[in-house]
Amino acid sequence: MARGLRAPVAEATTTLISGIDDPAELRRAFTLYPRGVMAVASEVDGEPVGLAVSAFVSVSLDPPLILICIDKESRTWPRLATAAGIGVSVMAENQAWLGRQLASRRTDRFANATFETTATGAMLLDGSVTKLECTVETVHEGGDHIMVMLRVINMAGDPSITPLVWHDSHFAGVGPLGE
Repeated sequence: MARGLRAPVAEATTTLISGIDDPAELRRAFTLYPRGVMAVASEVDGEPVGLAVSAFVSVSLDPPLILICIDKESRTWPRLATAAGIGVSVMAENQAWLGRQLASRRTDRFANATFETTATGAMLLDGSVTKLECTVETVHEGGDHIMVMLRVINMAGDPSITPLVWHDSHFAGVGPLGE
């Protein structure tokens, strides 16, 4: 069955965005590409450490590699980078509340969330679409972000769970397309 993006109904607008020299307009243009939302988490020194990421891409099947991008100004990445294992969980549509929480600097990011912690310290979100246990392969700078290549060492997934999507600065879901 074909699936399509299901987003909150917003007031129609005819305002086009343009202007590569305007960071706000460029950011808005980038958000028009729908993408999944990942919980990236590990246990470091006995404490949960994590964040939400929407810049994610599968890179290679052999070896199994993924790439995530994290803002250079992140205060979380330096701690997360020390972990032996990093969990990357594709968040489910009903976990939008946690996406907001993991992206916030003002809350307990892990309140009311259930994660499984692996022997490597990777934290995998219960009820997520896909759970990837990873190790850091390489880290590169790219403009105002850090590109983190991760090697997948273990995985599980449930295709019956509907993923959470980030589109036009809003959370959305994926639903069937009318045919």
